[in-house]
Amino acid sequence: MKLLAIDTATEALSVALWHDGEVTSHFEVIGRGHAERILPLVDRLLAEAGWTLGSLDALAFGRGPGAFTGVRIAVSTAQGLAYGSGLPVVPVSNLAAVGLRLLDLARGADHALACLDARMGEIYAAVAAPRGDGGVDLLVERLMRPSDFDAGLLPGEGGIVAGGHGFAAYPALASVLAARIVATHADCLPRAEEIARLAAIEVAGGRVVDPERAEPIYLRDDVATKAGTRPRM
Repeated sequence: MKLLAIDTATEALSVALWHDGEVTSHFEVIGRGHAERILPLVDRLLAEAGWTLGSLDALAFGRGPGAFTGVRIAVSTAQGLAYGSGLPVVPVSNLAAVGLRLLDLARGADHALACLDARMGEIYAAVAAPRGDGGVDLLVERLMRPSDFDAGLLPGEGGIVAGGHGFAAYPALASVLAARIVATHADCLPRAEEIARLAAIEVAGGRVVDPERAEPIYLRDDVATKAGTRPRM
């Protein structure tokens, strides 16, 4: 299986190529300029691998939450590339990507708590549970004020690995759950590498969508998970 994954939802710019479990990726924090740099970066990685868009099985992208402009850039770029090559797409939660990386960093943790700075005095928070197939389930994915952050977000017991720049922006968040947090990685941002890994599971299961159905998830626009549902990634 060959996949291209892109992410521009935060200040980081990231592109990854997945080939049957092997990943080649580029990640850097650039702040701005994602729209100008994403396509040249995609072209460079494809050329270095000797691939073309037509040789891919699908395109994956970080569907949010994140910066409004950044999420739109990822969605529109994935749609444009997919339309031109006739490929399906796989939207992947940016918080799920952070959660997967956190679980890799703290093997043995029962859950991951991903928290990204949403600006405007708010945070994006998600609880990720590991799955047997190597993916994650999001038990929670929501926008909230830091003052509303409490232990009620989490399952009743087990060790938690926490991360994301929400913890850097609001250091007091970690103290709320100090008794259960086994490690904190405040510098952890979404990466295309984890997006590709999660997307590969979805492609293998036939869970892809047509490009016109690729939609951003902002959370701030009331596009949120309904109570009682558990998105797969």
